[in-house]
Amino acid sequence: MINKVKASLSEKMLFIFLILLFLITFGSYFLLKDKCLFVKKINPNEINFTYKENIVVMNVECGNVIIELDPVMSPNSVERFKSLIKNGSYDGSTFYRVIEDILIQAGDLEYGNIDNINYTKIGTGKSGLGSLKSELNYEFEFKKGSVAFARKDNFDTEDSEFFITLKDIPIYQGEYTPLGKVIYGIDALEKIKSGNKSAYVLRPDYINYFKLLD
Repeated sequence: MINKVKASLSEKMLFIFLILLFLITFGSYFLLKDKCLFVKKINPNEINFTYKENIVVMNVECGNVIIELDPVMSPNSVERFKSLIKNGSYDGSTFYRVIEDILIQAGDLEYGNIDNINYTKIGTGKSGLGSLKSELNYEFEFKKGSVAFARKDNFDTEDSEFFITLKDIPIYQGEYTPLGKVIYGIDALEKIKSGNKSAYVLRPDYINYFKLLD
């Protein structure tokens, strides 16, 4: 007859501790692996918009981002932006410039597409449509989620590149042409890959597609 050996209390506690450690380790791994886990999913078809013609939907890795444009504030710039969206020009455009928790930038149509990215020239590309005259608005407050055209050092150099703020940046007021604001999905943008110490990102995230709602 074989005698059963009973585990001591300390052995039982050690066994439970090892099981818990195993669960925590693997649970943490999967949580870290899925950066989009806690991002709220947005379905634009389930939302009633007052002015559908001013709503655009940008799809990124972590879901949909819904932007409301303001054509009254910046008519020519919004018209250009909507035209590029309608033509699919932004599809595949990379977020090549990301300042963590501050802003993200995309829209280099010449050198910044994920299928043909040029790291030495990115940020200098053109749309082929020519530069726009700046449409500055000194009443527009650059709150978190503001969308605006980027430009070179001088005014009247806006083309296709745009940025979205991830925090309030009041010093941008009257300095950049505003296009509108993010009304849903800002948390998806906060998950966009940053460049750590550099604002420019190697193997950046990109726009899956950009479309007009109406």
